[in-house]
Amino acid sequence: MARMRLLLAAALLLPAFGREPLAQRIAHTDPSKFRHIKRVHAGAGELHYMGLFDAQTFNTNFIFLHRGVLAPGGGIGHHFHNHMEEMFVIFDGEAQFTVNGRTSLVQGPAGAPCRMGSSHAIYNPTDKPVQWMNIAVGSIKGKYDATDLDDDRVGVPLDPKPVFITMKLEPNRQAKVTAMHGGKGTVSYRRVLTPEVFYTNWSYVDHVTIPAGASIGKHAKQGVEEFWYVISGEGVARVGNEEARIKAGDAVPVFLGEAKSFESAGAGDLQMMVVGVARTKWVLD
Repeated sequence: MARMRLLLAAALLLPAFGREPLAQRIAHTDPSKFRHIKRVHAGAGELHYMGLFDAQTFNTNFIFLHRGVLAPGGGIGHHFHNHMEEMFVIFDGEAQFTVNGRTSLVQGPAGAPCRMGSSHAIYNPTDKPVQWMNIAVGSIKGKYDATDLDDDRVGVPLDPKPVFITMKLEPNRQAKVTAMHGGKGTVSYRRVLTPEVFYTNWSYVDHVTIPAGASIGKHAKQGVEEFWYVISGEGVARVGNEEARIKAGDAVPVFLGEAKSFESAGAGDLQMMVVGVARTKWVLD
């Protein structure tokens, strides 16, 4: 029995020893590396984007993180996912979000999850580019599926208010938390989406603002993997025994059991969005 426990411990440690240094694991948004793709899922115009993480990055059923721009008049056509969930996010401007055939204009920064078995689309009707992100989590590890509906959603009727779930990244709705996880100063925090929203093991979306000189202390979640995406500002990420500088557009992966902390290191706030995916449903810590 003791030998079995030793072998199990060694197996759990091997991935950590084989990982790249933290600074190399952090993904960086780089517009010069964006692919320019026309008619994505039979959508209108062009989508400019790059992959930050893929299905090999994490141990959980995380599939990908894409970051890019919805060009004016561009979008992603109406399509279904039957074994996975996605969420389109816009960080500025506005876009027309569609879920299950109902469309509304949504002001950024905001997002709309598309739950498993539902359809969705997005379209930029304006003359300005919109900063965009797509997050995908599967019911089966590495399994991506999509069925296109040959519908670009251009010129469709709009509901004045969305009749689907949306999330808003609004600083004025965050709560003040002093010494969060033993950190310095007072940060602002809000759980924007809870596990009940999702059918997969996607657990939550959090919105965190860390003022200059403040920090979130080191803490770990044993059953959940996360990425911390920097919306704005500059800071320092500490994962395990490593640390690295981070800035707007960076995404920091945190694997199962890893302890992490974050500190603002610029003159202004460090604003972050956190996405957690559990190994099994309802595991949050």
